[in-house]
Amino acid sequence: MKDRISITMQEGGIADVRLIRADKMNALDSAMWEALAQAIDQLKATAGLRVVVLSGEGRAFCAGLDLSSLGGDRDPGTSSAGGNLSDRTRGIANNAQYAAWGWRELPVPVIAAVHGVAFGAGSQIMAAADIRIVHPDTRIAIMEMRWGLVPDVAGMALWRTQVADDVLRELIYTNREFTGSEAKLLGFATHVSDDPRARAMELAAVIADKNPHAIRGAKRLCNMLGHASDAEILQAESDEQVKVIRTPNQIEAVMAHMQKRRPNFVE
Repeated sequence: MKDRISITMQEGGIADVRLIRADKMNALDSAMWEALAQAIDQLKATAGLRVVVLSGEGRAFCAGLDLSSLGGDRDPGTSSAGGNLSDRTRGIANNAQYAAWGWRELPVPVIAAVHGVAFGAGSQIMAAADIRIVHPDTRIAIMEMRWGLVPDVAGMALWRTQVADDVLRELIYTNREFTGSEAKLLGFATHVSDDPRARAMELAAVIADKNPHAIRGAKRLCNMLGHASDAEILQAESDEQVKVIRTPNQIEAVMAHMQKRRPNFVE
């Protein structure tokens, strides 16, 4: 993983995660696919984790699939990430889908800081973040149709709560590029910033100062919005509230606010 992704823990439980294959605009070769899975697994096991900031070094966030991965005599039923596409090798996902979907499975918020390009799988990894901050000039495209393929890196499951159905269909069918500024208007991006990573780190610091148990519960609730029934969501709201109400961290949140000081939460 060390040649493809770096993870640096910052004060407050913030994980600074960077794609570091800068010479290839962080394109996804087999080593990068595996590094993404390893990074996600490592973060899932990291004690004290509160927020993840995901970005790319160099000129781009992620240029998508390394085109050399399209060649060769590989079985058409297999993925560039390894494994059979139809097999659920990573929970509900295959290996390639996990490179995006795994960020949604992390128990804490993920903030993507996106610049340069986010093509194909890069746009789908971006979509997996809870919050997406993009440079206005970022070039984004759902690229698979250019190569005669369909989107298959978990984008369909992620975009359905972010983008209008007809907009998504047009961008898939045409694979046209759009900018970071347009991404904000369409729902692909949360904020536009001239310095996405700095803005992401600022936002991460705000989130890291909230009750970590309430943040995790809120993410579990947000993750239900795309599939759960009203009854299931209402019940989950109540269940999550019972877990945090009148706990030491919830009381500390109240006291810190009243006393105008930073909270001191326990994990």
